[in-house]
Amino acid sequence: MPTELPTAAAVAVHLDALLATSTVPDYPPALNGLQLDNRAPVRRVAAAVDLSRRTIEGAIAAGANLLVVHHGMFWGGAQRLVGAAYDRVRLLLAHDIAVYASHIPLDCHPELGNNVLLARELALAPDRGFGAFKGIEIGVQGAVDVATAELVRRADAFARTHGGTAIATPHDTPRRTRRWAIATGGSASSETLREARDAGIDTFIVGEGPHHTAVEAPEHGLVVVYTGHYATETLGVQAVARHLEREFALPWSFVSAPTGL
Repeated sequence: MPTELPTAAAVAVHLDALLATSTVPDYPPALNGLQLDNRAPVRRVAAAVDLSRRTIEGAIAAGANLLVVHHGMFWGGAQRLVGAAYDRVRLLLAHDIAVYASHIPLDCHPELGNNVLLARELALAPDRGFGAFKGIEIGVQGAVDVATAELVRRADAFARTHGGTAIATPHDTPRRTRRWAIATGGSASSETLREARDAGIDTFIVGEGPHHTAVEAPEHGLVVVYTGHYATETLGVQAVARHLEREFALPWSFVSAPTGL
């Protein structure tokens, strides 16, 4: 247990190694790792899904000076620091808050990842990966024997704890799920539906996806459970914050800011 408070840079070095930040591929705007440094040792951590004015204000209210997020400062790509973008940066600098972001490295982590933790929340046991992206598998899949309606009920109960609801494509009450896959966030697409079909998946649990995936799902023999982009990505950042509490004795809190999606 450390006797001195760590710097944000030291925390970032630790997390980069833990999450394999330098080797896990991602979309360029993700810019995983320490996105904004500060000048004071880290005294408290705030965890949030998105970097937004709401979550920055939540970190300020909690007295945190390190904000750990899934979607970081540059999620929309490069932009001018004017208007709302300027206001966010101004708040961070005024309160000396560092920002650490982790997107796909956190999605696919075998212990702290959104996908494996969502499986645990739904009482599902993964046996392999799912969701190929640039040579890695981001999601998880496994075998089970449970009524699909019960799995939808579990997903909805989970989503409601984070300000949302789960919506499933049509399915008969007697239908049972034998093989499932989970891919959190905005992961439903024609490609992932085909991958699920080819893997023998019958129930695909996702965060969100375009309307056409609900149209295509029955044609692939799939039930898709849209559990909420926001809800399905609340688990990883909280797991990272708990890890930092164990590793560095840093108190932490979660800033809840549901998006409705």
